[in-house]
Order: sequence, then C-alpha cells, then structure tokens
Amino acid sequence: MLHFTDNDIAGTLSPAEAEACLAEAYRAFGEDRAAVQPRVRTEAADVKLSTMGAVLPSAGVVGAKVYTTIAGQFSFVILLFSAATGAPLATMEANAITAIRSPACTALAARHLARPGSRRLAVFGTGVQGLSHLRHLARAFALEEAMIVSRRPDPALAEQLAEETGIAVRCATAAEAAAEADMIVTATRSAEPVLSGRDLGTGQFIAAIGSSLPHTRELDDEVLRRAAVLALDWIPQTSREAGDVVLADPGALAHPRMADLKDIVAGTVPGRETPEDLAIFKSVGIGLLDIATAAAVWKARMS
Repeated sequence: MLHFTDNDIAGTLSPAEAEACLAEAYRAFGEDRAAVQPRVRTEAADVKLSTMGAVLPSAGVVGAKVYTTIAGQFSFVILLFSAATGAPLATMEANAITAIRSPACTALAARHLARPGSRRLAVFGTGVQGLSHLRHLARAFALEEAMIVSRRPDPALAEQLAEETGIAVRCATAAEAAAEADMIVTATRSAEPVLSGRDLGTGQFIAAIGSSLPHTRELDDEVLRRAAVLALDWIPQTSREAGDVVLADPGALAHPRMADLKDIVAGTVPGRETPEDLAIFKSVGIGLLDIATAAAVWKARMS
C-alpha cells in the first residue's frame, strides 16, 4: 500500500480533469451506481474527529476521509480501497485533494446553474478555498474580471491574482460585488450572513461553500427568498449541516425549488430554467467528492 503526500498530489489533476471525475461520480450517484457515507463527527475536550466516505464501483474504489479539527485547524487523510478485491490501495494526505475537489464541484454546479456567458466573478473570502475557487473558475470559464471581498482588502493580492489568472482582479465591497457579478462564491468562516439579497442583481449564480455547520450561515433570508432554485451537494447531509438552510426562515425556503446536484447532473431534474433565475448552490462537502478525486489521483499517479 502506497502513501501520497500533499506535495505528491498537488498538480496531478488539471481543473478540467478534476471536474470530469466529479461529473462522472455524480452521474453514477444519480443513477444509483454509487453510495455516500454521511459525515460523522465525534468530539471530546474540544478535539473533533470526523469521517465521511463513498462506495464508487464505477471508479473502482471504496474509501473514506478521516480528519481532525483542533483549534479550528483541519488535518485530513484519505483511505482508498479496491472495489474489486477490497484490498487497500493507498493512504493520502488530503489537504491538497480538498483544495482540488471543492472548486471543481462548484465549477460542475455552475455548468448547470450559471447563466451562459457569465463573465464576472466575485469571491467573498481570501482563505485557501476562496483563492482556489478564483484560480479554478478563471481557468474553467471565459471570465473577464474577478472581484475579491475581504474584511482586509489587499490590492497587492488582487494584482498577484491578476498576473496568475490573466484576468482583471480588483478589491470590492460586498454590495458592489453582489450587484455586479454574474457568479458569486462565498468562502468565509463567518457565522453571520456576508451576502445580502437586497444587493443582488438578476440571473446570478451563487455558490455558498464556506459553512458546513448548522449554526453558521453566509446567505441571508432575502437571498433565499429571491432564488428560483436551491441546489444542494447532497440533500440528506447538506440540509442537516448547512446553517444557510437550518437557520433560514421557513418562509424564505418556500420559494426556491430545492434540488439535489446528483439529479441535476444525471439529467433527471432541471438546473437553471430561465436567464432571469437566481440559482444557488449550497455545498458542505461530501465523501463522494473526496473519493472520486482520490481515485483520479491514484490512477494518474499509477499510470
């Protein structure tokens, strides 16, 4: 059995390859050819252990991600097994995989939920996930501009990202970004909403990926109230874990059509239906993403 470090994994998959492996995994899940193990959290003395996994025969693997949360910091490991023999294939540090699979999943959702011709991106948060999303989406879509929203605006960071991505990048306020962007990603650890529905335009795509806890949220009720569709990365888990859903006023959730991303990708339910629709994708991260990405890394490293 081999072990792969984050350094071994980084750069193994292109954004297009990562998105392709997730698209196939979600199709398999939507067609009942895969199964997902919900996240289980166990905690004592402020030390948390979490596990989540998936059975993905179409990719030839079964696996689980196990991670600790201590003082707000995460350490991830993936265990990968053969779906044919059950034999262990590899262990993997999974910080790099988490950084790959999250923006790839958002890009996959955007293929179905963003308005065609979207050119302007806004990213709330400049942590690992916010920056990973900006870089990934700049490669996945024909963007012309990106705005970054942060409590500590950093023009030097915007300039660096512009050089990396080849698109214009600037700092913006939350209200400016909400009004002007075609695609919006919230990737913060805020416990209170950072995006207000009163600031939004029309026909936008929003990916809320920062919170996976039931007591924190990034979207206010007005965002949800204005939405035509609210897609979740997996309804049974996300509806229980996401504060954006758990804390929402029931009346705000009455308007959007709730859909499971696996059904949208499999083509059994529609994504965006009109150019004017406000479409939301809420993700907490599920085991399918980690195991599908790990399988693609495994195959690439062994070829």
